[in-house]
Amino acid sequence: MSTLRAGVLDSRCREGHLESADPLVLWGGSGMVGDVPSLIQPVLPLLAASAVLIAATPAQDSRLTLLDAMASELTRNHQQLKLQSHEPPYFMSYQLKDYTQDVVAARYGAVFMDDGYRERRLYVDVRVGDYSFDSSVAEGLDFSFSTKGTSYTSRKEGPLDDSPLALRTALWLITDEKYKSALFQYLKKKGEDVYSVEDPKRPASFTKEKASTHVQPPVERPFQRERWVKLAREVSARFNAHPELFDSEVRVTADKVTRLFVSTEGSRLVTEETLYGLHVSAVTRAPDGQLLDNSRDFYAPTEAGLPDDARVRASAEKVIEELLALRQAPAIDPYTGPAILAPEAAGVLFHETLGHRLEGDRQDGDNEGKTFKGQVGKLVLPTFLSLHDDPSLRTMGGEPLNGYYLYDEEGVKGQRVTLVEKGVLRNYLLGRRPVDGFLQSNGHGRSQGTLKPVARMANLVVESTKQVSDAKLKQMLIEEAKRQDKPYGLIIRDITGGNTNTSSYGYQAFKGVPRMVYRVDVKTGKETLVRGVEIVGTPLSAVNRLMATGQKLGVFNGFCGAESGNVPVSTVAPAALIQEIELQRAVEGKDRPPILSSPAASQAPAPRETP
Repeated sequence: MSTLRAGVLDSRCREGHLESADPLVLWGGSGMVGDVPSLIQPVLPLLAASAVLIAATPAQDSRLTLLDAMASELTRNHQQLKLQSHEPPYFMSYQLKDYTQDVVAARYGAVFMDDGYRERRLYVDVRVGDYSFDSSVAEGLDFSFSTKGTSYTSRKEGPLDDSPLALRTALWLITDEKYKSALFQYLKKKGEDVYSVEDPKRPASFTKEKASTHVQPPVERPFQRERWVKLAREVSARFNAHPELFDSEVRVTADKVTRLFVSTEGSRLVTEETLYGLHVSAVTRAPDGQLLDNSRDFYAPTEAGLPDDARVRASAEKVIEELLALRQAPAIDPYTGPAILAPEAAGVLFHETLGHRLEGDRQDGDNEGKTFKGQVGKLVLPTFLSLHDDPSLRTMGGEPLNGYYLYDEEGVKGQRVTLVEKGVLRNYLLGRRPVDGFLQSNGHGRSQGTLKPVARMANLVVESTKQVSDAKLKQMLIEEAKRQDKPYGLIIRDITGGNTNTSSYGYQAFKGVPRMVYRVDVKTGKETLVRGVEIVGTPLSAVNRLMATGQKLGVFNGFCGAESGNVPVSTVAPAALIQEIELQRAVEGKDRPPILSSPAASQAPAPRETP
């Protein structure tokens, strides 16, 4: 099951959720000279890369000090770690993520949160065997330590102090645990092979990749705390004048992740990413008890990219206006018929119905539905549609994209991938787990914190050659509704996100959660706001009933949650007319709203005009 959402995500690192070597120790501090010992011949590329990066980067860069510590400990373990006569590791990688966040949140005109934190998390990958067959198992299937009551599970934190010794010690302990686990899994997999039918098409366990070296210059993360505190107080106070909206929040976040990565293949990476978020949200109940929420969510890689004060105020007024309208809107019955999905809603549809099913890890495994396995070269979409994913895109039409990154969590450069070309399936999103016919990663191995990376989307872009104006799209909607003898069609203008099931158990289905839905009368063309429904359907049926698209692209920025955690993503798509879509009744809810009015309501000033 995967989920996509646009709004606030708690980015604090938690185990299972959110989750660098000193060459002088080898060369040593002992003043060793002469020929390089054969013991370290295999790691010469790693050390050569170290020399290049050190020469090209200021000596005072503490990131490189930690990177060197990671490389030294990696080399030591790779060359010396072995249990008796068993196999040593053939591949290892270390990753450190340094997280910092500031957050300001206000409700009812007062600050409820003004906080900051910093944390370092470590991920260690140790593989036994070889590239064709190794110890790797799916995330969550490693039971080697959970079955022994006396086992100790190492903590995955790194030191906040820039201490090479402390960092190496933490990595040493995690590596020891990971090696024992990998050896256990490797022997177990070899044993299971005795009972399994040999599959001549079984792909290798791990891709071979060229070493990557990159040191990104430090990135500043300014945060005008006083400005955001003042604005959050002011804007959150505007909701006090509307007692029907019993809860609301204005939240501003500033996040930064510095990532250090080394591998036994010679990769050495230092990257830094910043992401700012501004969220205005509110909650109310309709007279029949249905819970209604609304929000405006903004993301940007820089603080300057966030909306100015006037736009934030206007956004709050729009949230209020729409929620008050939704409270009075009629609830409609379940519906099947034609609908127009606005660009953001169409993007969510493609993300859930196609994007997840084109992730490489979903083409294998007994628990996966494998919707598109073996379909490369075959028609899977209408011929006027193409689909690609491009993590190298920073912006689209001036709008920043959440899914931008340089290198994935497995040390591979993010690459543009054409998934569907004129309706024909061409490729999958791939990490370092190969798929039959695709033996190299295209830089889409992604994860949150210390979770194991799997192939995930980044910036999913939908292109169409059958574009019409908005007016024409609405006309086609009405004509199709008449042809189906429907009294109305629907326009879904806003959506909060969605989720889908890609597993072999349960149903291959998806769900979208629309927020602003309009009923279009086929006789008059009048649009009427309605509520109380959710988009549901089966993926292949939904996407193959697309009739045409609009001309303007829209961006949906959010976070996608799956087995490797929550990762920032974007979808870019035009509006889409679907011949038939199904809407089921949303959870109705019968809870009463608060019995007494808010104490703030009687004291709140009248809402000011938006500049």
